[in-house]
Amino acid sequence: MFTGLIKEQGKISKIQKSSHSIKLSIKASHDLLRDYAIGDSMAVNGVCLTCVQKTSNQFTVDIMPETYKRTSFSQLKIGSLVNLEPAMSTQDRFEGHLVSGHSDGLAKLINRHKDENALLLSFSYPKTLRGQIVSQGSVTLNGVSLTVVEASEDQFSVSLIPHTAAETNLTELRAGAEVNLETDILAKYVKAQLDLRGGKW
Repeated sequence: MFTGLIKEQGKISKIQKSSHSIKLSIKASHDLLRDYAIGDSMAVNGVCLTCVQKTSNQFTVDIMPETYKRTSFSQLKIGSLVNLEPAMSTQDRFEGHLVSGHSDGLAKLINRHKDENALLLSFSYPKTLRGQIVSQGSVTLNGVSLTVVEASEDQFSVSLIPHTAAETNLTELRAGAEVNLETDILAKYVKAQLDLRGGKW
């Protein structure tokens, strides 16, 4: 599990594609990787991935072709910045919100504008996720825990404070860019129960 609080941005250093898998190698700081080991989980742009190789300043993860196609990983290039968060420790302070690291789909940026000291980003999202994103609820974009400002059946907006804009790759997004989207885990279960009851509680 994760919290959606990004520890740092890593840089893609190598992309290896084969017929059955893709390996991503990512440069990161020695501090982030000090206690990180082969077999450990890391959320990379919000997707939980397992370390298969590691040095003091780089780690490598395996990605299944299907995951590669269904996430923003297919848009990555050498040098691309990715948001990184190691799996949550039981000793850590719990901030952000519960994040599983399983992307539900892609959200597409449709507009961005400054709102005084904040950056307001508006996204469209898949119809299959209707009912799972609500105003003032939680959402995860490229691994970043954010509060929804406004939501409709097919769009939502979030606001980035200067710290979040500076510490994540969301500030680089331009109209048409896609990000990994994970809806709130509580919203998933509530919607599933309502669906079982034909929309009635």
